[in-house]
Amino acid sequence: MRDENHTINEIFRARYTRCLLRSQLHLQFMTLFANPGASQVQNMTNRNRIGLTWISFFSYALTGALVIVTGMVLDNIAQYFQLPISEMSNTFTFLNAGILVAVFLNAWLMVIVPLKRQLIFGFVLMILAVAGLMTSHNLTVFSLCMFVLGVVSGITMSIGTFLITHLYDGRQRGSRLLFTDSFFSMAGTIFPIIAGVLLARMLPWYWVYACIGVIYIAIFVLTLMVEFPELKSEAAVQGGEKEKWGIGVLFLSIAALCYILGQLGFISWVPEYATKSMGMDIAAAGQLVGNFWTAYMVGMWVFSFLLRFFDLQRILMVLAALATGLMYWFVTTSDASMLHWIIMILGFSSSAIYTTIITLGSLQTKVSSPKLVNFILTCGTVGTMLTFVVTGPIVAKGGAHAALSTANGLYAVVFLMCVLLGFVTKHRQHGHITH
Repeated sequence: MRDENHTINEIFRARYTRCLLRSQLHLQFMTLFANPGASQVQNMTNRNRIGLTWISFFSYALTGALVIVTGMVLDNIAQYFQLPISEMSNTFTFLNAGILVAVFLNAWLMVIVPLKRQLIFGFVLMILAVAGLMTSHNLTVFSLCMFVLGVVSGITMSIGTFLITHLYDGRQRGSRLLFTDSFFSMAGTIFPIIAGVLLARMLPWYWVYACIGVIYIAIFVLTLMVEFPELKSEAAVQGGEKEKWGIGVLFLSIAALCYILGQLGFISWVPEYATKSMGMDIAAAGQLVGNFWTAYMVGMWVFSFLLRFFDLQRILMVLAALATGLMYWFVTTSDASMLHWIIMILGFSSSAIYTTIITLGSLQTKVSSPKLVNFILTCGTVGTMLTFVVTGPIVAKGGAHAALSTANGLYAVVFLMCVLLGFVTKHRQHGHITH
């Protein structure tokens, strides 16, 4: 049971996900190729803008559903292939790898291949991948299908993030990105329930992925109904000259890597810490994780409204300091009853950090660069991939508490980077502080 919890936690924010994810995530994350394209936005009909915005929402929901539902179906898939869960979980690295490769390459591909064509091609790949899962009983084919699903997810999410940053500017861009990112968490709430219902009725696990494919049907239908903005390379827009990024991008990149590595390093070992060090049962430990992500999702909604009223660098510094202090409190308290409250406040207050890092990155140049933001996103995604590479040996030597303390130190580095950014950030110079 504990292994399953660790697997769920690892994949929950594999995005970012931010940054696939958000990594994230992503978790999260390409930006506008050229601010001159704002004229396209002004001439865009409201119906078209709404359609593009919903494509962005669904793109994050697709990624969230794919990565979060893994923990629900992992045991069934392991039985299907007659493999141990620990060994089967390794094959889902192909899903994360597909997301990483797609997000990285799409910074260049979006100039070459039209967005509408990419999404239509993604629909074809989605059908082939789901069909492969449903018809094949071969582990190699399964791994290939996971990789293809990751590629489709990465392409779709990068396009979705680009669309949001193209349609909105300044602080509104940050709040819209945050609200879009909340669809990742919403899918993570809805689709495990759907998976549970399907599996409880003894339906094969691959029908869960067929249900996830319904999200892409919605994206495909919207894609056929709307017109997408035309993209130009940065050099073409700027008359052959490329704008320098500045040292602020370095600070933001370090912050992105440390934040994702710290967040995943923390949440992945919370169940182990709660059961071994704090004497909680596995159900209560799992509830800690659930409380964190629930508060995280609520925080996304709240900050999507609040961010527009604050300077992004200053609010990022405050949130990073608050998150660092709360995590220190969590790691040092001896009162197990307080852990639920601390982790909920931590989830809420840290929900806007990663997206704000990405947004500030997009505002460091006059002409927002997708390659710049993709670089920051890649750093965040590297944090995802390093989660157990870094924390595994630490846990082996010092236990789960040492891993949580390391995560707390990484959050402190994020705060330090935010302070240093205040001296060099260009988002105010470029007139991006207006609503």
